[in-house]
Amino acid sequence: MAAARINGKTIIITGASSGIGRSTAFEFARIAGPGSTIRLVLTARRLDVLKAVADELAKEFGAHQTVHVLPVQLDVSDPDAVRAFVPSLPAEFRNIDVLVNNAGLARGFARAPAIAEADMNVMFATNVTGLINMTQAVLPIFQARPDGGHGDIINIGSGAGRQAYAGGGIYCATKAALRSFSESLRMELVSTRIRVIEIDPGQVETNFSVVRHYGDQAKADAIYADVEPLTPEDIAEVIVFAASRRENVVLADAMIFPSHQAGGGVMFRRPS
Repeated sequence: MAAARINGKTIIITGASSGIGRSTAFEFARIAGPGSTIRLVLTARRLDVLKAVADELAKEFGAHQTVHVLPVQLDVSDPDAVRAFVPSLPAEFRNIDVLVNNAGLARGFARAPAIAEADMNVMFATNVTGLINMTQAVLPIFQARPDGGHGDIINIGSGAGRQAYAGGGIYCATKAALRSFSESLRMELVSTRIRVIEIDPGQVETNFSVVRHYGDQAKADAIYADVEPLTPEDIAEVIVFAASRRENVVLADAMIFPSHQAGGGVMFRRPS
C-alpha cells in the first residue's frame, strides 16, 4: 500500500548529497518497489556528489523500476537561487508532490558573547530563511490543485528545537523557529489536504558533526564515542513512512532518539 501511495510522485529533497537527505532518496526508491515510477529532484551545493548519488540510484533501482533522478545544484541560503529553482526545472519535474526540507547545518559551540557573526548568519540563512523560501517556492503548486490543494511539506527539525543546551544557542534557536513555522503553517493550511510534517531527530551520525567542528574529523568522531547514534537510514525510514500514509493521516510531529538519549542534552554513555 505504501508503494502505491508514492507511485508517480515527484519528490524534492534538499541537502541530498549526504546523510539523511541521501538516505531518504534511496528509501523512497526502495519503498516504491518494482514496476513503479517516481521522480526525485535532489538538491545540494555539491553538484558532483549529487551526480554520483544519481548514478548509484540508477545502478541499484534502474533494472526493475523507473526512478527518474534530477540532480540540481542549489544553496538554499541564496534567496535568488531559490526563487529561480522551480521555474528552471524541466516540465516533467515541476508537478511536485513532496518537499523534504532537509538542508541544515550547525557551526561551532560558541557561547555569547563569543558567537561569530558569520556562523550565526549562515545558520539562520540555511535553517530558517532557506527552509521558508523553499516552502514558499513549492507551496503554490500544492495550492493550485483541486479541492483546496494537496501535497506534503516535510521539515527536518531537531531535538535541539525542543530543548536548548549550552553552546547551542543559535542552532537551537533556528530549530525552534522551524518548529514554530511548521506549527503556524499547519494551522494556515488546515482546510486543505496539504500536510505539514515535522520530524525531529536526536543524535544522528552524519557529516553534520564534521561541519559543526569546522572539518575536524577527530572532534566529530569523539561525539559518538561509547554510544550508538541513529543512522541516516533510521530517519529516512520515518520520512518515507510519513509521506506514504493515507492522505487524511498527518504524522504531524515525530521525535526520534537513540536509546542512550532522553532529551536534547540528556545522554548516557556506556563504559568502553
